[in-house]
Amino acid sequence: MYPKMVAGRVLAAVVLVFTGAVVATLPSASAHDEKGPIVIGHRGASAYRPEHTLAAYELAARMGADFVEPDLVATKDGKLVARHENEIGGTTDVADKPQFADRKKTKTIDGTPITGWFTEDFTLAELKTLRAEERIPAIRPRNTLYDGRFEVPTLQEVVDLTKRLSRELDREIGIYPETKHPTYFSSIGLALEPKLVDVLNRNGLNRRGAKVYVQSFEVANLKELNRSLRVPVVQLVNGSGAPYDFVVAGDKRTYADLVTPAGLREIRSYADGVGLAKDVIIPRDASGFLKAPTTVVEDAHKVGLTVHAWTFRNENSFLPADFRSSTDPAAYGRAFEEYELFFRQGVDGVFADNPDTAVEAKVKR
Repeated sequence: MYPKMVAGRVLAAVVLVFTGAVVATLPSASAHDEKGPIVIGHRGASAYRPEHTLAAYELAARMGADFVEPDLVATKDGKLVARHENEIGGTTDVADKPQFADRKKTKTIDGTPITGWFTEDFTLAELKTLRAEERIPAIRPRNTLYDGRFEVPTLQEVVDLTKRLSRELDREIGIYPETKHPTYFSSIGLALEPKLVDVLNRNGLNRRGAKVYVQSFEVANLKELNRSLRVPVVQLVNGSGAPYDFVVAGDKRTYADLVTPAGLREIRSYADGVGLAKDVIIPRDASGFLKAPTTVVEDAHKVGLTVHAWTFRNENSFLPADFRSSTDPAAYGRAFEEYELFFRQGVDGVFADNPDTAVEAKVKR
C-alpha cells in the first residue's frame, strides 16, 4: 500500500521525536520489507520514552517498528486510553495532584488487591491534566528526563498518529491493541470490546487487510471480538497462571493447558495467532539460564497459528543469564544473541521495548 523507502532517504538519517534530546539513527530500508518477523514497538519505544505516550509510539515507528502496541483501559466516561494498567499511580504524576488525593482507593483487580488511582474513576478531561512518568526509573533513569512532558493518549490519538506517520514514512504503521482486564471492566459497566470495535469501524480499520492485530490474555472476550472483527485476533499466553475469565468461571485450565497441541487447536477455532511469553518458548531454570526449547512454535504453526513472542528488552535484568553482560541490572547485555535464538525458533514477530535493536537483529538474521 505504501511504497518502500529507498535507502538513500533512510541511511544516515536522524530524527528528534517531539522535544526529546535522544537522537535515534533510522534503520536501513531493508528493515521495512514485509518479509521476516514483524517488529512491534512494545508500549512504543518504551526503553527510550515513558511507555504508552505518543512520543514513545512515534519513536518506535521511526526506528522501524511495523506496529505500535497500545494497551487499552477505560475512563469513567467510557473512552479508551493507553495505559498498561488501570492503576496509574506508577505511570503518571497523579500522586502529585492534591485535587485528586481523594480518588486514591484499594480495589481488587483480577483477584489482587491494588491501592492507587484508577482510570475508571477519572473522566478523559481529568486524565488529560495528568502527565506520564517513567514506570521503572531504577532501570531506565534516562527516561525520567521526559517525566511530565507527555499526556495520556486516547486510542483515537494513537490511530491518528499512525496515519500521519504512515504518510510521512511512506510505509504503513500498524496498531496492535490489547484489552486490559476485560472481565473487570465489563463488571463495572465499561466493557472494552464495543468501544474498541467502534474506533476501528470509524477509522476504516475493521476490514480484511488492515494492518491491525487485537490481543487479550482472556479467552471469552477474544471470542467476542473475533465475532465482531475482520482483523486477526491473538491469544496472549503467560508463562504461569490462567486467563482470569477462566478463574471467574471455575474453569481449572491454565495457560499451560492452552499451549498443548489440543489447546492450540482450540485457540485456532477463534484466533489467528498466539502471543507467547518468551519462557513458554524457551524456559529458564531457577538461576535464569535457558533450558531446551519447547515445541510450541512448531505446534502452533502446524495448526495455522501465527506466533509472536514477548517481551524483548536490552537490559541485563530482563535477559536470560546466558546473555547478561554484568551484574548491573540496568546495563545492556547481549540482546542480539537473544533475538537470534528466537528467530531460529521460527517466531513470526517480536514485541520489543528497543525497536531499533529488534530491527537491526531482523536485518542481520
